[in-house]
Amino acid sequence: MRPWSTRRAEPTAPTAPTAPTESTTAGSAAAHRPVAVRRRLPWYFGVPLALAAVLALLLAATRLSLLPSLPDLFGRRTVDRSQPVLLRSIQDMKRLTGAQGNYQVIVDLDQEAKFLPSALLGKRTLYVASGTVDAYTDLSGLGPGAVTVSPDRTTVRLTLPHAQLAPAALDVQRSYVYLQQRGFFDRLGDFFGSAPSSEQPLEVLATQKIGAAAKTSGLADHAEQSARATLEGLLRSLGFTDVTVVTGS
Repeated sequence: MRPWSTRRAEPTAPTAPTAPTESTTAGSAAAHRPVAVRRRLPWYFGVPLALAAVLALLLAATRLSLLPSLPDLFGRRTVDRSQPVLLRSIQDMKRLTGAQGNYQVIVDLDQEAKFLPSALLGKRTLYVASGTVDAYTDLSGLGPGAVTVSPDRTTVRLTLPHAQLAPAALDVQRSYVYLQQRGFFDRLGDFFGSAPSSEQPLEVLATQKIGAAAKTSGLADHAEQSARATLEGLLRSLGFTDVTVVTGS
């Protein structure tokens, strides 16, 4: 048997507590920090957004001519359902058209608000208008003394009235809206409104401008010269050798 030892165990010194390290502190803080959970959008929100993004890309590519034009998926067509043309009246015209003027004007119509900028409320339209004005001599006003013929029927004198200008006629096939800028509220009203935008004010203004330009362009004087030359040639073809055609009284 092993004899019992009478040696007493030496007491050990108490160990000092160790200071927490930086990694331990960061780890414990991260363990107690609330973790943000990312929520995913429901599928019924994601699908429409994805379709809208794809459609926007296709439209942008088509607009920039990167892709060919999209086919008509709904098979739209244009059907003419107009009613037959109704003849209202026939008017006899005793006119000799001596000249026709062709005009073009750019109508810049700006509708502004008094206290709001044009970006919010306002409309500006550039309209390219083409039209014609006829200058004519009204032969229905020739009286008994307007034509004088010599006894031997070799000399004739014809007095014509002054030329007149017909109302300006707008050529709708060569007239078009070049640019149109609308404010936010105007676009919003057009989106919810059902009334189509009318170009009648632009057409009326363009017609007035063309008619005013015809009065100052010498078109009537040119028509009088053309009428005199036409009637002189006609009277000479009838056998008159001395022909005089004048304008006015």
